[in-house]
Amino acid sequence: MTVMWGTGVLGADRSGRGPAGAEAASRQAAAFRREATSRRPAAGRWLPLLPLIATVLLLAAPLPEGTEAGTGGIAPADLASAALVLFCLARAARARRRPLTPAAALVFALPAVAVAVTTVTAADPSAALPGLIRYLQVFVLVPVAVLLLIRDARDFRVIAGCLVVLALAQGAIGVRQYATGTGASYMGEDIRAVGTFGPTDVMGMATVVAYGLLAAAAIALRPPPGTPRWLRPAAVVAAGALVVPLALSFSRGSWIATGLAALVMIALTGLRQAVRALAVLTAVAVVLVGGFGVGSQLISERLSSITRVTAAPDRSVSDRYTMWAAAVSMWREKPVTGVGPKGFPAHRDGHASIGLSSGGDTAGAGHAFLRQPLLSPHNMYLLILSEQGLIGAVAFTGSWAAILARGVSGLTRSRPRPARRRAADCGLLAVALTLWQTVDFLYADIGGPSTVLTGVVLGLGAWWALAAPGSPVRDEATAA
Repeated sequence: MTVMWGTGVLGADRSGRGPAGAEAASRQAAAFRREATSRRPAAGRWLPLLPLIATVLLLAAPLPEGTEAGTGGIAPADLASAALVLFCLARAARARRRPLTPAAALVFALPAVAVAVTTVTAADPSAALPGLIRYLQVFVLVPVAVLLLIRDARDFRVIAGCLVVLALAQGAIGVRQYATGTGASYMGEDIRAVGTFGPTDVMGMATVVAYGLLAAAAIALRPPPGTPRWLRPAAVVAAGALVVPLALSFSRGSWIATGLAALVMIALTGLRQAVRALAVLTAVAVVLVGGFGVGSQLISERLSSITRVTAAPDRSVSDRYTMWAAAVSMWREKPVTGVGPKGFPAHRDGHASIGLSSGGDTAGAGHAFLRQPLLSPHNMYLLILSEQGLIGAVAFTGSWAAILARGVSGLTRSRPRPARRRAADCGLLAVALTLWQTVDFLYADIGGPSTVLTGVVLGLGAWWALAAPGSPVRDEATAA
């Protein structure tokens, strides 16, 4: 007899055919679950997702005063993420069952233990405590909450839709800022698109728009089964439209990460689909930049500045490379545990060369001129290496690599199986978002109100990668 636990259904293999009978029982159990879900009232169906939806969509609203990046304030999205974590803890306690698979528990336990150890061993543990809380929020608690809260592919697609809505809202504000000269200051003009995040978080809008662009592209490349015919063209239009604010953000790291993630996502859809998608992308680029000339000269100068270290006008590249060298120097001084979370600013001047400037100039987008201190190396891997040493570097990069590798593996294995192909759009987006994040971390780190979305993205990737193939979560996801 074969007994299925944790699904609410006891299925017995009475066929006498061994694995074939067990597979039939599994399909029957999945059918019972889908039928029960379909009978659930619509409000009850989506109610558990509200904390997660609020965490994403609250970033579309203007930030309250005192919650911008660098102010130390708590943004509404961060409060929503705290409610999300508490809600999931309450649900897990009420269910009285092990909520995570062993693989998922290991992937998220490693960074949690690493940051706790490096906090205790820091020269000033009390100063490192805020860093501990932030790392746990972004890389452990929020991703685990997303993993637990999403029950099937429909839930995943709702959150993907929220990412698109958020990106369109922030992107529209960014384009208006460029057109009217009310954005953040860039090369003496207030034209940089930053959305509602302000000049102190110039990566915020670029990050949000990149997430939404990839979500729209995933729908365009792999439309979910049973969706209306207008959805695919609408997704194509949305993805094309989001290219404009992404370009006008002048964020080099976001450009590189989005381009690479989009190419990998296209390649995973097959040769024929890849050729069509690349043709569309080429046409969009020609029309937007070549035809309308949307910031073409400034974008070209921004791209070329990546390789200019000492020449004017882009001083930020020189400062970034100098801080990278300072981070490596900190690691060499304390290679095992680093200088402690939040320790980079205190040790920066003792390891940086005299070529490092005193800060970055920020202005525009409704804010007065402000000299913003350089508090991080703008490279997540080097930030972790300098502050948490080899312990943190191995734990965090290993966690992200496991999510990405298992996500790609799950997507490629889904092709021969019709049930899994029906959720291929979810897998495609999960892999693209995880890859985007790991590439963007080469040019950016955490900080600002938009950081909470990093935890959401890692949670979406973990849902696809770490849910056990035989678990109710994956059964419902692949059969949706």
